[in-house]
Amino acid sequence: MTVGFVANIIGRAVFQILIIAAPMLGTALLVGLTISIFQATTSIQEQTLTFVPKIVVVLGSLVVFGTWIVNSMINFTMNIFGLIPDMVK
Repeated sequence: MTVGFVANIIGRAVFQILIIAAPMLGTALLVGLTISIFQATTSIQEQTLTFVPKIVVVLGSLVVFGTWIVNSMINFTMNIFGLIPDMVK
């Protein structure tokens, strides 16, 4: 097992984390931006107005993308398990 091999696995893991987190982060970003624009135009400065919709949208996107996330994690884990024989060399 070389340094390049380990660096490749770590790089793939970080990329997998980014891909898995992207749907939740993207929807939270869009909702936060929309609410911020709404607050700026109406001069409403309620703090809870930003948190509650973000939480609802993130949970909703987790429900929608949940099966894809689990399948992606399973595939990545199976690929890592498949690399175990290469680690011995």
